Amino acid sequence: MNKQEFLTRLRNGLSGLPQEEVEERLGFYCEMIEDRMEEGLSEEEAVEAIGPAETIISQIIGGTPLVKLVKERVKPKHKLKAWEITLLALGSPLWISLVLAFICIALSLYIVLWSCVAALWAADLSLAISGAVSIPVGIITYVIEGSIPGSAMIACALISAGLGILMFPGCKAVSKGTLRLTGKITHWIKSLLMRKENDNNADK
Repeated sequence: MNKQEFLTRLRNGLSGLPQEEVEERLGFYCEMIEDRMEEGLSEEEAVEAIGPAETIISQIIGGTPLVKLVKERVKPKHKLKAWEITLLALGSPLWISLVLAFICIALSLYIVLWSCVAALWAADLSLAISGAVSIPVGIITYVIEGSIPGSAMIACALISAGLGILMFPGCKAVSKGTLRLTGKITHWIKSLLMRKENDNNADK
């Protein structure tokens, strides 16, 4: 693949970004290719050394805030005519309600997901703290009230502390998995926005 083909593929893949940012990215990679060519590489070798355009596009999309992509997606591509403004105004009760409903549902799912993670950590912390606090209480009970109630309390404390220790790796794994899941969902939404933009450009 030569430089022009690489930059064209990059431009098409990043068309959902603001135009000035696309040009900035293209200029950066164009300069990078030229620098490698000055070092003695051929044009094809310089492009290959940078890496696949798809990988670069994916990395750029991953590092771009979702709000910026949404803002660029909904921004009119041309000056609105009077009848278009009228239709938007008349339909605003409907489409604004739908947008708000979608945002609320997405936000609710996000909060519920992380609330479950927080509940797991709270349960783990409670078990660990109760175990740590109950051991000295059990020892005092053992001395004051006798071996049976004291031993029972110490046993329960050890079980509680043990469960807290056993739950820790699971809570950690669930947190990492949830973080990866939310990251993948966000990346999927970004890719969907970019793909729609690319499809629109292809239709033109």
